[in-house]
Amino acid sequence: MLKESPEFEKRIGIWFYFTRTEGIGGAIKTKPTDFFVREITNREEGEEGKYLIAELTKENWDTHNVIREISRRLRVSRNRIGFAGTKDKFAVTTQKISIWGTDIEEKELERVKIKGVTLKIIGRSNKAVSLGDLYGNEFEIVIRGIEGSKEEIKGKIETITTEIENAGGVPNFFGVQRFGISRPITHVVGKYLIEGKIKEAVMSYISDVFPGESEEAKRARLLCKEGELRELKEGLNRMPPFLRYEKAMLNELVKGGTESTNETNFLSAFSVLPKNLQKLFVHAYQAYLFNLVLSRRMKQSLPFDEALIGNVVCFRNKFGFADIDMERVEKVTEDKIKGINRLIKRGRAFVTVPVFGYETEFAEGVEGEIEREVLEEEGVDLNDFHSENIPEISSKGTRRPVLVPVKVKLSNEEVSDDDINPHRNKAKLKFFLPKGSYATVVLREYMKMKASGLDA
Repeated sequence: MLKESPEFEKRIGIWFYFTRTEGIGGAIKTKPTDFFVREITNREEGEEGKYLIAELTKENWDTHNVIREISRRLRVSRNRIGFAGTKDKFAVTTQKISIWGTDIEEKELERVKIKGVTLKIIGRSNKAVSLGDLYGNEFEIVIRGIEGSKEEIKGKIETITTEIENAGGVPNFFGVQRFGISRPITHVVGKYLIEGKIKEAVMSYISDVFPGESEEAKRARLLCKEGELRELKEGLNRMPPFLRYEKAMLNELVKGGTESTNETNFLSAFSVLPKNLQKLFVHAYQAYLFNLVLSRRMKQSLPFDEALIGNVVCFRNKFGFADIDMERVEKVTEDKIKGINRLIKRGRAFVTVPVFGYETEFAEGVEGEIEREVLEEEGVDLNDFHSENIPEISSKGTRRPVLVPVKVKLSNEEVSDDDINPHRNKAKLKFFLPKGSYATVVLREYMKMKASGLDA
């Protein structure tokens, strides 16, 4: 029988755990050094080129903020610095960055001193570091505050690891980070947007209150709830400075004066957000729908490491990971199913389901029924992903593997005393994930939290 997820995960479409063994509990990210991430790319640097390449190691820094700070210290445009992926803030992360310009010399980078940041020069290249270079991340994560004996904890970890290995990995859910950790609102806003409900999208983002927020933020949001001009002005005055996007939207609404409730004014308020954030809302709703499809597949006991007739599969790229090239995906037919399942067993093909968009083609058979049921219950249509009011948020959709292969190792330290939580233990897990997959999705299988302790 499937073990149900806690309520905070059900809100983002994750209904069940994949493994049956009782979890070890505990908490991650007690301190940044407990969560180590090393980016793995396919790059090899040389000694010449118009880009200076460096290894950036940061602790407790948001990727975008640290890039902005480096550009300020070097007195160059932020756009001259390239990187492959954004990394967790409350962590220690290592990744490559590129800085355009032969005028940027190694000695200039060596003079950049930022607390919690180390820059190590690797070489030069004629190619900027970009998302296409990234093929995965290595993780070393400490779980603290674990109750029970060392032998009991180690036994649970080993049993869960065996379950995952026998299943070929874990479901490739989108993790909590995609939706907002303390305030999982992005997919809610995204649904309003594709339904064309701009006012509701803006007001939801500004005024919906969640328990994990500060009291200051809660009070300001509640003031905005009615959406009247006087309340919006008061909410703008009370909104904490760190909620800069909410303040920017409110400022635009208030500028409309008595017309602040006009639909056009709400569209104007939404347009003040950065383009990448506007798209993120729709991407989050697509992620929510994807999670719902996986959860329904689990509920109906459909296999994750085996294709059924009507499924759509993708194939392995040169690095050994799933390659979502929409020109190369293939629908499984009766005459091909045996051959495709042989490829799946050898890690050369992968079952996929849609990240819905206006060009999505449904699978056939029971898989197709699940996909249609999810959209029907949500009350949305594929054509809704094409927005006439805000063309930038339109999405034609893609596909994503249902399973992410992972090999988890207990570090050489195994299970040891927790130096922060007396009379409890800690454990360090090490694993690699291809890009686009979430460490928290692996960790949840080991911890099986009753509350949101995965993302502290």
